[in-house]
Amino acid sequence: MQQDFERIAGIRHGGLWLLGLSVLAVAALWLSLSVGSAGLDGKILFYVLRGEEPGAARDWVLGLRLPRALAAFGSGALLGLAGTLMQVLLRNPLADPYVLGISGGAGAAALGAMVLGWGALGVNVAAFLGAVATMLAVVWLARGNEAWTSTRLLLTGVMVGAGWGAVVSLLLALAPDARLRGMLFWLMGDLGSAGAPGWSLAAAVIGLAVTLPAARHLNVLGLGETTAFTLGVPVARLRWHLYLTASLLTAVAVTTVGSVGFVGLVVPHAVRLLVGNDQRVALPASALAGGAGLVLADTLARTVVAPQQLPVGVVTALIGVPAFLYLFSRRVAR
Repeated sequence: MQQDFERIAGIRHGGLWLLGLSVLAVAALWLSLSVGSAGLDGKILFYVLRGEEPGAARDWVLGLRLPRALAAFGSGALLGLAGTLMQVLLRNPLADPYVLGISGGAGAAALGAMVLGWGALGVNVAAFLGAVATMLAVVWLARGNEAWTSTRLLLTGVMVGAGWGAVVSLLLALAPDARLRGMLFWLMGDLGSAGAPGWSLAAAVIGLAVTLPAARHLNVLGLGETTAFTLGVPVARLRWHLYLTASLLTAVAVTTVGSVGFVGLVVPHAVRLLVGNDQRVALPASALAGGAGLVLADTLARTVVAPQQLPVGVVTALIGVPAFLYLFSRRVAR
């Protein structure tokens, strides 16, 4: 009886947090649509979204701000979800979506496409292919002649990422001055050139759809691979599932917004402090919190020094460093 009561109380607690994060996400999107070089009050924005307000306001919102805000939300959700999966997979609270070198592969391929003068579509395709190729290379190198472990995967990913970092530095050194600014903005995260938001939003929904059914197994895996195997969890298959899903989610996010740091590191920590380690709640909560967080960061990036715009990755780093240190100090204090 007591266990049933505790389970119901936990579900109710998690449901309240998910409701609160959903409200936060809607508020972040509304704020993003409202502010900018020309502010819009709530009444005008409401009419625009209903299609009853023609003119410049409609062009600003539907043509510029809404696609950018949705791309930010989708990409933030992908990074938050991928970060949670990576930390479960590697059993390392410092793991983030980029720890296995995926962003390095995407960055090197994207910058190479920019140096060659490819258009926006070519850069996005190159970034995605670079991320997927890195994903396959890391797991192949980590396996060697035996099954890979989390430690071998982590070390291999770090080394591959360092190699890609050298390639990125070389490309920046050889790049023409006319293209250098765009390359640096891509590396630091730039939503100003984000493509259609549908890909990132669809990937986030699919990511949740394929990971939530495995949430119970993820909870057991958090106790250790040996314990999970003893309790009947298919550990090897689950590790592959986590790695491929997290890597593909990261690849889509990097392709959409470039390398935006700290979202996939800080959000899982914050979510665990709020909702606990039950992945049935933590996974959707991380997606909602990551999406709302990146929307708010992008809103700051394009308004704090308006009319100039900052790379959103700069804002997430400036906020993420003190936020992570605060969250970490709270966990240590406990």
